[in-house]
Amino acid sequence: MTDDTTGTPHEPGSQWYDSEAGPLVRPYAMTGGRTQPGPSGVHFDLIALVTLATTARGSDDDTALGPEHRALIELCRPETQSVAELAAGADLPVGVVRVLLGDLLELGRVTVSRPVPPAQLPDERILREVIEGLRAL
Repeated sequence: MTDDTTGTPHEPGSQWYDSEAGPLVRPYAMTGGRTQPGPSGVHFDLIALVTLATTARGSDDDTALGPEHRALIELCRPETQSVAELAAGADLPVGVVRVLLGDLLELGRVTVSRPVPPAQLPDERILREVIEGLRAL
């Protein structure tokens, strides 16, 4: 079998890049083979909100960070993003984004918060009573 672009022979599946997509970097290479977001034990669910830490907003010392880490920081710079939004914006698998966010969290570059679960929100009946009480004033 030969390569259509160069005419050189190659084995099926041995091509490391797609001429249209560019070079391929395996997800385990981006995370150093890790599958968990670090020793902190934090679990990043898809709706967890990630905000750039206030101490990191003006920091340009990104030399210790990889390009994927920097991409996530840039996505968080203008506004808070969910893990799902970061994965889509960085065009990375969610598992990779979780590991990279774990690194950034340990470095103090981001903070993570969770939206209020629906079970902890006030009951609609209580809110209506409050509105009726305010109207009565």
